[in-house]
Amino acid sequence: MKLYNTLTRRKEEFVPVEEGKVKMYVCGPTVYNYIHIGNARPMIVFDTVRRYMEYKGYDVNFVSNFTDVDDKIINKAIEEGTTAEEVSQRFIKECKIDMDGMNINPATTHPLATQEIDGMIEMIGKLIEKGYAYPAADGTVYYRTRKFKDYGKLSHKNIDDLQAGHRDIKVTGELKEDALDFVLWKPKKEGEPYWESPWCDGRPGWHIECSVMSKKYLGDEIDIHAGGEDLIFPHHENEIAQSEAANGVEFSKYWMHNAFLNIDNKKMSKSLGNFFTVREVSEKYDLQVLRFFMLSAHYRSPLNFSADLMEAAKNGLERIVTAAEHILHLQKSAAEEELTEEEKKALEESKLYQDKFETAMDDDFNTADGISAVFELVKFINTHASAENTKGYLNALYDRLKTLCDVLGILLEKEEEILDAEIENLIAERQAARKEKNFARADEIRDLLLEKGIILKDTREGVQWKRA
Repeated sequence: MKLYNTLTRRKEEFVPVEEGKVKMYVCGPTVYNYIHIGNARPMIVFDTVRRYMEYKGYDVNFVSNFTDVDDKIINKAIEEGTTAEEVSQRFIKECKIDMDGMNINPATTHPLATQEIDGMIEMIGKLIEKGYAYPAADGTVYYRTRKFKDYGKLSHKNIDDLQAGHRDIKVTGELKEDALDFVLWKPKKEGEPYWESPWCDGRPGWHIECSVMSKKYLGDEIDIHAGGEDLIFPHHENEIAQSEAANGVEFSKYWMHNAFLNIDNKKMSKSLGNFFTVREVSEKYDLQVLRFFMLSAHYRSPLNFSADLMEAAKNGLERIVTAAEHILHLQKSAAEEELTEEEKKALEESKLYQDKFETAMDDDFNTADGISAVFELVKFINTHASAENTKGYLNALYDRLKTLCDVLGILLEKEEEILDAEIENLIAERQAARKEKNFARADEIRDLLLEKGIILKDTREGVQWKRA
């Protein structure tokens, strides 16, 4: 299995720190509002990476945090006349609802920054002790960026170029030794949440939070650190500087970053009015469609969100689900017999599509090509499954499709929907009308059911129905 390592800028064979185990950290959202579709992309992408690692037999310890102390959260609390804790807890709950809708598996651990303050104070103290950090007169603690010799190795930025003109991490202030030094701890402001520390009452800088949570739940050295490409600099660059200076070992072997999401070929922003939350998308589409759409492109390729592309994703997903429903329908009346030689041969042939899927995913998690392999399997199923097949054969075909869809996080079976008595009676009445050759009444009932959002499909194996 090969993955693209941002650190080396090339694809590398994946070799875990500890055989059979994967330690993976993914930067989670800052919870001051409903998550937007830009937040959804890394969630879906790295949930799929985790699922594939588990499919390959790895024991994955997957940690993804919630940033629950931040300027945006504090501003939202002030605006609402409530506390930062109330705002963050509310939107963590809402975020989990959206994640569930996108079929994202809960992390092994979802740490909260506010619950790990002691660890942050401890790591900052160690950095001061080692000479990598210093407290200023006002109690702010800064990291000595130039002291870390490898600074810039992830973003491939030259520190002298940053000094010469880049503003990415410059913060003006008389108290800093160097304009490039960044904040580890900052003094409280009126009305803000704060914690006691040896330097001042205050709160941590953003970067130190992830370094500490990763260390606590995964250890000093991890396998994969991931997030959106907007986090490469300065967030992930600063994490490396902090963690490696404090712990004395390489922080993460592999760094994975997903590309940006655009809306109708423009960058998503509130000012352009093209900003969509996952909750808003869920009002128009099943969030399975959003997941399928996100996986239809390679994670390192920019992805364009549009109504046309979402409709295409909806139709593609429908093809897969319909094929699964067809097999399940055939299974109900299939014979419990030994597989025929022809069926054994067909199953062997169908394995080629699973092999194709694995080849795609082994090549830097190419979900776009993986989905193509699933579509090929769907086409095979549609032409090689009928009422004449044995139950064992149909079960094996379904299991093959479900296995691949499970890796992608695609659900093949929705929760069973219960028809009310009126609709059940109408379906039964229509069947009776057809037997009596009263086709006018049968058509009338079909139209009536359609008005109620029930689509009927007459097959050789009986009547199938689905919600419109």
